Amino acid sequence: MTYSTSPHAPPISEMGSRRALALTVILSSQMMLQMDFLIVMVALPKIQADLGFSAATLSWVPNAFALALGGLLLLGGRLGDAFGRVRAFQFGIALFVLASLMGGLAQSPFMLIIARVLQGVGAAIAAPSVLALVTNIARNEAERNRGLALFITVSSVGASAGLILGGALTEYFSWRWSLLINVPVGLIVLIMIGRVVGETARQPSQFDFGGALAATLGSIALVFGFINAAEHGWAHLGTLPSLVVAVVLLGAFWVIEGRARQPLLDLDLLRNRTRAIALIVMGIIVGMHFSMLFLVVQYSQKVLGLGPLAAGLAYLPVTGTVFAVTHFMPGLIARFSAGRLQFIGCLLVSASFIEFALMGSDGTYVGVVLVPMLVHSLGITLVFTPGTVLTMDGVPAEHSGSASGLLQMDQQIGGALGIAVVTSVFAMTSIPGDFVSGLPGAFGVAALFALFAAAMTWFLELKRRSSAPS
Repeated sequence: MTYSTSPHAPPISEMGSRRALALTVILSSQMMLQMDFLIVMVALPKIQADLGFSAATLSWVPNAFALALGGLLLLGGRLGDAFGRVRAFQFGIALFVLASLMGGLAQSPFMLIIARVLQGVGAAIAAPSVLALVTNIARNEAERNRGLALFITVSSVGASAGLILGGALTEYFSWRWSLLINVPVGLIVLIMIGRVVGETARQPSQFDFGGALAATLGSIALVFGFINAAEHGWAHLGTLPSLVVAVVLLGAFWVIEGRARQPLLDLDLLRNRTRAIALIVMGIIVGMHFSMLFLVVQYSQKVLGLGPLAAGLAYLPVTGTVFAVTHFMPGLIARFSAGRLQFIGCLLVSASFIEFALMGSDGTYVGVVLVPMLVHSLGITLVFTPGTVLTMDGVPAEHSGSASGLLQMDQQIGGALGIAVVTSVFAMTSIPGDFVSGLPGAFGVAALFALFAAAMTWFLELKRRSSAPS
C-alpha cells in the first residue's frame, strides 16, 4: 500500500479525543528526537568555551549522538518487534530523558560526550516505534494518511525548529537548556503514552547484537581516527590503529550480516549497483551538508557576531528552499530522471562549498553566507529526494523496512563521518585564534567530496544509458 496525503483525511479534531491525544503525544516525541541532533549545534561556541573542547573534539558533540543512533537504529526496530512497540518506545524515551539530564548537568567534555552517546542509544530504540505507532492507532486509511502526513511534516520542520529553539534557549538562558528541555517533554510523553496507546503484538525475533556492536564500534573508531589525526597528527599512536580497528570491525559487520539467520541488514540490498551508489552519494552529501552547518553556525557567531538565536534563524533559507523545491520534485524526476537531478545537485553542492571557502573575517551574512547557502540548499534537495527514489526503487515489499532503515543509518553515519573528516582538515589547517584561516582548506575538501559524488552519479547514469534498449 502506498501512503500519501489524502484530501479526505480528517483533521486531528475529528479523529476522536483519545486517538487525537495519542497522535499528539507520539508526534511530540518525534519532534523531540528530530530536533536533538541540531538543537545543540548553535550552542557549540558556548559549549566549547564553557567545557574546554578543542576545535577537533567539539565535533563529538553532534557526532556521538549520530553514531549511536545510526549504528543501533536497525537493532532498535528489531527490539520493538520482539518486546512490543510501546514498551520499546517507553524504554528508549526513558533512556533519552536520563541522558539529556546528564548532558545538561555535564561538567566536562567526557561527561557530555557520554551523555550524547546514551541519547543516541535511546533515540535508536524509540525512533523506529514512532512511525509504527502512528499507523497502529488509525482506524482507517484516511486517519492513517493524516497521521503519516503529520509525521512527515513534523520530521521536516524538526531541523529548523531545533536550531531556532536551541538558539533561543542558549541566548536567553544557557546552552544546558538545549538538553534539559527534553526532560519535562520526555516525562510527559512517558506518563501519557501507556494511557492512550495500546501495546502491539510481539513478534518472535533473533537479535543480531554482534552486527549492531560491530557497526557502531567500527563507525566510532573511524570517526575517532580522523579526529585524533586533527588533534595529534597521523603519526600519533591513536590514529592509524583506530582506522585499522575500524576496517576490521566494519569488515566483521559484513561477515556477520552474511551469516546471521535474521540479519539487521539484508546484504542483497547492497548488491544492486544503482542502490549502492545512491547510498554512497547520499552519505557523502549528507556528511558534507552537516559539516557546512557545523562550520557556518560557528562562523556566524565567532566572526559575524550573531547571537545563538540569530545564528539559528540564519539557517531558515535552507529550510524554505527545500520546502519550495521539494514540491516540484516528482515532476522533475519524471521529466529528467533521478540520476540526472542528483548529478546536478552534487555539482551545486560543490559550487556552494567553493563560495563558502571565500568567507573572510570582514564578511557579512548577506554578502558571504546567504547566496552559497541558497545554492547549497537547492543542491541538497536535488540530491536527497532522487537519492531516496533510487534507494527504494525495486525493493520488494517484504524488505522495504530494511531498506528504509538502511537509508536512515546511511544518513546518520555519513553525517558523522562528514563532520569528522572536514573538521579534521579545518583543525589541521587553521591558525590558533584565527577561525577563518581553516575554512578554505575545510570547504575545499568538502567541494572535492561533492565532486566525487557527482562523478559517481554520472558514471551510474552512463551505465544505465548504455544498458537501456535503443
